[in-house]
Amino acid sequence: MDHAHPPVLLVIAHGSRDPRHAATVHALAGQLRSLRPGLRVETGFLDFNAPSVPQLLDRLALEDVRDVIALPLLLTRAFHAKSDIPAVLREASARHPLLRIRQAEVLGPSPLLTVALERRLYEAGLTPADKGSTGVVLASAGSSDPEAIAVIAEIAREWRHTGWCAVRPAFASASLPRTEDAVRALRAEGVRRVAVAPYVIAPGFLPDRIAAGAREGGAEVLAGVLGAAPGLARLLLRRYDERAAAPERITPLARPA
Repeated sequence: MDHAHPPVLLVIAHGSRDPRHAATVHALAGQLRSLRPGLRVETGFLDFNAPSVPQLLDRLALEDVRDVIALPLLLTRAFHAKSDIPAVLREASARHPLLRIRQAEVLGPSPLLTVALERRLYEAGLTPADKGSTGVVLASAGSSDPEAIAVIAEIAREWRHTGWCAVRPAFASASLPRTEDAVRALRAEGVRRVAVAPYVIAPGFLPDRIAAGAREGGAEVLAGVLGAAPGLARLLLRRYDERAAAPERITPLARPA
């Protein structure tokens, strides 16, 4: 990597009609700039918000930028990471053959995310001493991709081993159980206190559904979304560095879905 001109870090977010989503993404980008002065950080969106990823890549090419690492702001390798983001990047590469675009890995799973989840639970009123008597619902947005669902279940299993009374996955869409059902299931098993930890990055429709499920199920504690948590920004930089240091693939954007 040319340390005088490191690759531009392009954060790719889903986008949302909810203005809190873009505000959170931009706050996270600001943290990245603070953590690594001199690194150019741009944000592009797949839908709803501007600039779109193609628009942003076109602009970078016009500015004679030559190297971009595209970092999906995603917690699991589901459809967006496997299919539509690579397609968008391939199309941009075809338009701009002098622009080198490499896609970094998604954020999860990572111990840094578990730390960030616990930080949000403690901010919501729990303490480490509460772990043994508290069951946690790990509530993700949900996916129709079996790999993504399996990853959430594995994170819940591993997180349980750190001292929580129980950790159960739940999903706001596409998969079951729903947040409220997971809360009720823990209560039926005799768990004294139930907390819901949203495994989502930014506010929006599905996080609101998770919060409504927590209330409907009667959870005592609802943590905030991960948002611009310091651990999340450090994880983004780790994924960027890993991709920058990785050996070049022959066709880096042509991975099969």
